Amino acid sequence: MPKYIIEREIPGAGSLAYRELQDISQKSCSILCEMGPKIQWVESYVTDDKVYCVYIAPDEATVREHAEKGGFPANRISQIRSMIDPTTAE
Repeated sequence: MPKYIIEREIPGAGSLAYRELQDISQKSCSILCEMGPKIQWVESYVTDDKVYCVYIAPDEATVREHAEKGGFPANRISQIRSMIDPTTAE
């Protein structure tokens, strides 16, 4: 199944308190449960003003549906075509 990275512009994201991040995570997980196993949240990275989320989903439309249901921004959705890391150089 395809993997996507979602760029979410959230001003002040890096300053959100743990409880605020927990609330956002719980809301996301609740919506994922409603949508069924066709979409999975892998992980997210919080920077100063953005959150980058990695999802597994059948298509971009499913990722966008999750964002809309949760009221989360999805400013850019890109399909991950391949992954590399330092071992790729070996």
